[in-house]
Amino acid sequence: MSTDLLFLRDAYLREVDGTVSAVDRDARRVTLDQTVFYPTGGGQPHDTGTLAGEQVTDVRKDGDVVWHTVSGEGPLPAVGDQVHGEVDWERRHALMRTHTALHVLCGVIWNEWGKAVTGGNMEPLSARMDFEFDPLPEGFGAKIEELVNTEIAQDRPIAVSFIPRAVAVLDSDLIRTKVSLVPESVPEIRVVDIVGLDKQADGGTHVRSTNEVGRILVTKTESKGKGNKRIRLQVVDA
Repeated sequence: MSTDLLFLRDAYLREVDGTVSAVDRDARRVTLDQTVFYPTGGGQPHDTGTLAGEQVTDVRKDGDVVWHTVSGEGPLPAVGDQVHGEVDWERRHALMRTHTALHVLCGVIWNEWGKAVTGGNMEPLSARMDFEFDPLPEGFGAKIEELVNTEIAQDRPIAVSFIPRAVAVLDSDLIRTKVSLVPESVPEIRVVDIVGLDKQADGGTHVRSTNEVGRILVTKTESKGKGNKRIRLQVVDA
């Protein structure tokens, strides 16, 4: 039993008609043969929306299946039932803009300073990311905001591809985190390429071009210890 992750190939899919493959009635959650709902992972929070007429409150991946937790007290569908789901598009698109903004930030810092990511997290239109700086360069916040917004305005296309793990591990540029987050069991690596700026292994959802991000504001920089400096940002309309 596995769930086909439709969002990996098309992040703009908003709806799905799927067949229920398992039901956990105590936890009020179901799995489907396919889904457009992104499960929490890689620093990106889960999607919300509706499934079978109920609100989706949590989405988690367990092995090869995705569990959708729903609210309410109505009866859950049965295994084999066809159900309709729809993501909260405003939230999803905000997360897509935010995730792409973080990749632009990674690309700029990697290309300018060669520093790896040590951690990060995001919410719709706000995020933090940690890098291996010690210390941060003088005037870094204002400088990085300018550089990132310049790259966003270039309207660079964003391409998604899949390559065999054996090929991917030969390209050190594909892993921009201090510790690789790609499980050893994954035979095929999904690559997100901001053409001409940043290319890395990633499982999240992104917009089609950098211009769709809008622009960023660096709201704070801070030290989280030796060799670990944090950048907080907001994504705003251009």
